[in-house]
Amino acid sequence: MKTERSERRKTFNQMLNKSKNVVADELLFTASNDFFKDMRNEDIKKWADTCMELVYNDLGYKKEQILHATIHLDEKTPYIHCVVVPLVKKFDKRTNTERYTISKKQYIRDKIHLSELQDKYHKRLNDKGFDLERGIKNSDTEHLHIKEYKKITRKINNELNVKNEKLNKAMEVLEDNIKTNKEVVFNKDYVKIKKETFDNMNLVIKETKKVMEVQPKLQKVFQEINSYNQSYQSLQKENKNIQREVNHLKNKNEELQKENNNLISYINAILEAVKRFFRQILKVGNKEAQSEACVEIKDFYDNNDLNKYDVVDIARDTDKEDELFDYIDYEKEYNTDYDKDDFDMSL
Repeated sequence: MKTERSERRKTFNQMLNKSKNVVADELLFTASNDFFKDMRNEDIKKWADTCMELVYNDLGYKKEQILHATIHLDEKTPYIHCVVVPLVKKFDKRTNTERYTISKKQYIRDKIHLSELQDKYHKRLNDKGFDLERGIKNSDTEHLHIKEYKKITRKINNELNVKNEKLNKAMEVLEDNIKTNKEVVFNKDYVKIKKETFDNMNLVIKETKKVMEVQPKLQKVFQEINSYNQSYQSLQKENKNIQREVNHLKNKNEELQKENNNLISYINAILEAVKRFFRQILKVGNKEAQSEACVEIKDFYDNNDLNKYDVVDIARDTDKEDELFDYIDYEKEYNTDYDKDDFDMSL
């Protein structure tokens, strides 16, 4: 507005009234009753946060563009009502400056883009642990369960069968009339036939049109179900691949668990050997070796490789008994937990 001449400047309300653009856009997020059945408030909030992630990350709106975003829990099915301003900064060649403009198409380009956003919405929710079924793509009847599509298909099939039957009867009557008619009179401009035959011809044409009107509906439903089936098969294939990966990881985990158990047993065996080695040094080694062994035993204890009773077991009845018992704060004369029969590491 600063670059406009004063006589051309308009108030904000004047711009809104004159503008043909969408100045605000409403977004609605919801699902079926089954989706929200027995859902806790914390889960509903998690669902709402995931919906807003789509608004921010996939649609590209910023927080300052969100005029209103509310979860409605007072209805039969919870839903989010979100109002956004599709504000975009563009470069204006005429004024050689960047200007703000309103453009909904910058955020939702067309039906194909909308379908892609619905795919992302479905993936986001399922990745967060929600069990949401994707509606059949490119369908005017959205979010229908496959059973409902079968019901629609049966209804259209029945309608088509009734109309086909009427058409067949009209054709039979017309053929009988043609057979019983006298020779049809032709001249340069007209064909002369009985009125009854003519009426039957019109009836056949009328019933044919009705059949032709039903067939596209049926074809559309078939295409939708075929698309649903292809998506379902693709998901099944993906699910099988994931299941195979899960089984592979499960087997790998079992192998690692066995390997870990073997490693623990091996480490325990090594520690038992180390304990015997330390005890042997304390029993028969020279003073220098005993001192070095004593330092190592303290390090093992500090690193939790040896516990208090391991040290007691190694040091008892040796020259380093008092030093090591003091280090681990063990008073044997008052300690009732210690029993020599429990620690038999005699050489």
